[in-house]
This record gives sequence, structure tokens and C-alpha cells, in this order.
Amino acid sequence: MIQICLILAIVLADQISKYAVREAMTVGQSIELIPKLLALTYFRNDGAAFSSFRGQRELLIAFSAVAVVCALIFLFRKNREKNRLLEASVILICGGGIGNLIDRVFFGTVTDMISVSFFPPIFNVADIAVVCGCGLMILYVIASSRQERLAARKPQDEGRTDE
Repeated sequence: MIQICLILAIVLADQISKYAVREAMTVGQSIELIPKLLALTYFRNDGAAFSSFRGQRELLIAFSAVAVVCALIFLFRKNREKNRLLEASVILICGGGIGNLIDRVFFGTVTDMISVSFFPPIFNVADIAVVCGCGLMILYVIASSRQERLAARKPQDEGRTDE
């Protein structure tokens, strides 16, 4: 149940921030928050990351929906080991995926608004959640791979005596 609450919190934070930007700004408008570093810039993205797959709304909706459903199934049925790092990564990816899916379904485009000077693409709260979730997933894969290697080596090392 806590997983659903966390996913909903991500979706709500994303949708509230997007709603505020859509209501208070015009497309293309930019408000500098930290000079030469951070701005609020209203942009509508009809593609995926870095505006890839522009104009492929149906494909992006289908892909996003399938990814979210698979992640939710994994979260509630397959994560029997209850690895918290893996669970957190899936929660972040689901929350972000649902946030952007809502935009694609109801508005036809994803509302982006966060612009930093050292990273050209404009992004949103859902994008941050997905990227952080993917980062945690990578850490999980690296850590579990290392644990598997250590576990595979251990039986060989137990019988060894160094004299």
C-alpha cells in the first residue's frame, strides 16, 4: 500500500507543477529563477526524451502504458525478495511514467518546465522521477551482480587454506 501512496505522490507533484505552469504561463515563456543557472520555461513536448519520436503520440502512449503495467506487476508480484533499492527504482519509474502518460492522453503533449543552463533539454518532475528511478535500477543491477559474483566465489574460497 505504501508503494501506491508513493507513486501517487510523484504523480500529484508532477501534475500540480504542470497545471501551475499551464495556468500561469504561455508556451515559450521563461522565468529566470537562479540567474544563468535555472529557469522555469513552458514547453510542450510531443515526443519522448530529448524530443525523440516527435509526433508519435499513439506509439508513446502504448509504450508508456505497457511499461507502467509491467513495472506495477513486477512491483506487486515479482519483487518477492523485497529489495528496497529495486522497489524504490520501480516506484520512481512508475510515478514518472504515469505522470507523463496522463499528459499524453489528455493534452496530446507533455508539459515541460525545468530548464538548467548546463543541460539543454527542458524537463519536468515526472522526468526527474524516471531518471532517478533508472539510476537506482542501474545501482541495483551493479550491486546484485557483484553479490552474485561474491557468492559464486565463496564456496571455492572456504575450502582453501593459505599456508
